[in-house]
Amino acid sequence: MGILVFVLIFIPESNDGSSMHLLRAESPGPQVGKLVSKMKVTARILYLIYLGMTVLEVIILMLDEPIPGYESEQFFFSLLATFGCAGTGGFGFIPGSFELFHPFSQYVMSIFLILFGCNFSLYYLLLIGKIKDVLRSEEVRAYFAIIAAAVGFVFISLVGRFEAFPQVYTTEEAFRHSLFQVASLMTTAGYTTTDYHVWPQLATTTLVVVMFIGAMAGSTAGGIKVSRIVIAMKGAYINVRKLINPRYVPHTKFEGKTLESKTINDVFAFITLFFFIFLAALFLLSFDPINGQTITIISDAGTYDVKHGFFSNFSAVLTCISNVGPAFEAVGPYSSFAGYNNFSMIVLTFTMLLGRLEILPVLILFSRRTWRKA
Repeated sequence: MGILVFVLIFIPESNDGSSMHLLRAESPGPQVGKLVSKMKVTARILYLIYLGMTVLEVIILMLDEPIPGYESEQFFFSLLATFGCAGTGGFGFIPGSFELFHPFSQYVMSIFLILFGCNFSLYYLLLIGKIKDVLRSEEVRAYFAIIAAAVGFVFISLVGRFEAFPQVYTTEEAFRHSLFQVASLMTTAGYTTTDYHVWPQLATTTLVVVMFIGAMAGSTAGGIKVSRIVIAMKGAYINVRKLINPRYVPHTKFEGKTLESKTINDVFAFITLFFFIFLAALFLLSFDPINGQTITIISDAGTYDVKHGFFSNFSAVLTCISNVGPAFEAVGPYSSFAGYNNFSMIVLTFTMLLGRLEILPVLILFSRRTWRKA
């Protein structure tokens, strides 16, 4: 939920709109607003929803059988798993991440990862009975459509075995791993159940795409956000229509509101900065001496060697700027970032901060005008 939203519960609400700016700074996305008239009450509602879902997930996870060898830590592991799921960010706390968890827990985690990737204001609408407003939400429909399509592509690639890869899954296992990995990487949680790096190209490409997209605005996830993707597509359509017909007057709407040129331009500016920073960090990582070295990976797919190359750096930058966690190739789910030198670590750390705190607020800190006004 963020420390700023927590602070809003206790500080007096000002008349200059500074509380709203704090909420927008902590809740990434193009459209952020209050649920009720008072900002303090809005923050409390968000935290109650967050805590309620957290408690519910812990209780459901406790219904599963303990992990063999970790019987006494079941409640503690349920807490850890839920906290990482609720905040949609967390590496596995035992070897193999969630590989040792039973299928029941993996399905539960998949569902709650998707739920925590939703805009929390939607849950408030559900609580007050405005179900139709939730169903009419364009971002909700796009979010679940992307998840369904991604799970479908990954599942088909695993069952069809279009390429030779080490793992042999049953139909149920293929679906479970597809659902879990799409949910985990799209909501930028970082949990894994298997070594997805050795999956077919269709599956890994799909996972890379959802890592770029991220979950919904107003959630705890990173990435570009589904709402920005939808607005960008509509903005591109408007520009194409204007090229064909200069007299065309756009009346495109998003979430029931007419899209203003400023909103579209802000989204395009964010996506441009996102990819500019992405390419800049990728270029800086190319100077690291680790490039070209061979890394030995030991996973559930067996032991194999991977060469640290372009895709390793590409996925490393992507997982940092989207705040996902594991990447691919030499920095995949059964490897680490330990091989990078200090300079690369600093670059990736700064990239993570930009991705988590939103790009524009961080860049504003480096503006001279910001410090002059202060």
